[in-house]
Amino acid sequence: MNTDLPWSNFTFVAFDTETSGAYPLGADVVEFGAVKWQAGQVIGEIQTLLKPKEKMSDFIIGIHGITNEMVETAPLMKDKIQGIADFFKDSVVMAHHAPFDLGFMAVEFEKYRVPLPTEPPLCTSLLARQLIPESANHKLQTLIKTLNLHQGTAHRALDDAKACLEVGLECMRRMGALTPLSEIISKMGKSLDWKKYELLSHHQPKYQMVVEALSTRKDLDLVYEGGSVRGKSRRITPLGIVRNPDGDFVMGVCHLDRAQKRFYFEKITDISIVF
Repeated sequence: MNTDLPWSNFTFVAFDTETSGAYPLGADVVEFGAVKWQAGQVIGEIQTLLKPKEKMSDFIIGIHGITNEMVETAPLMKDKIQGIADFFKDSVVMAHHAPFDLGFMAVEFEKYRVPLPTEPPLCTSLLARQLIPESANHKLQTLIKTLNLHQGTAHRALDDAKACLEVGLECMRRMGALTPLSEIISKMGKSLDWKKYELLSHHQPKYQMVVEALSTRKDLDLVYEGGSVRGKSRRITPLGIVRNPDGDFVMGVCHLDRAQKRFYFEKITDISIVF
């Protein structure tokens, strides 16, 4: 893809996921929505509920309004992932707070051996921070009101994907129709790439250990160069892995104080699964 061409030359797919929890591997995608834009108009959209491995908590249901009954007979991700990949093909994808959605979808591509997209992703939250300064904050629902966009149902995948598309297009229009895509990418201020969100095929043993613990529902003992017991072993129940431009971390419940904490991989000096 020649990113030196004007952004308006490209096809864009804005997408959103609703999930059964906060972290990849520890939770599943329960709804996927996406909308495709090309040459000034929307040319396609997809939306599907998806059945998770486990029932969702009342807390999670309260966020997006998708109930366990709604997904009980929904299709499985394995039956939808190739169609999603085909919809993404030859397009620049965008999502709001993209690292969250990229993290979940990259794992699904890996899990079902579907090649990751190679086109560069955009984060409309990062772009809005730079290009829509009049907004009180850069949450999607705030931006919808600031830009006077059509407001669908918040935290439903297709409506949020449509809003994400409009926010992304507004950001790019503010940079000018002839602005190269490469400059749009640079404007985010952080480097995003699908490969950076791989987990199942990560080559580092620390990552592999956490992936195995999450897959088998095991605790971990780790030595962490941080916190109140720096350099000493502690036990955690891992909740998921977050790959983040500012540093990858394991989110887990520390058994010392039963609190959820981040444990950055770069500070983990030893790790083992509790059998």
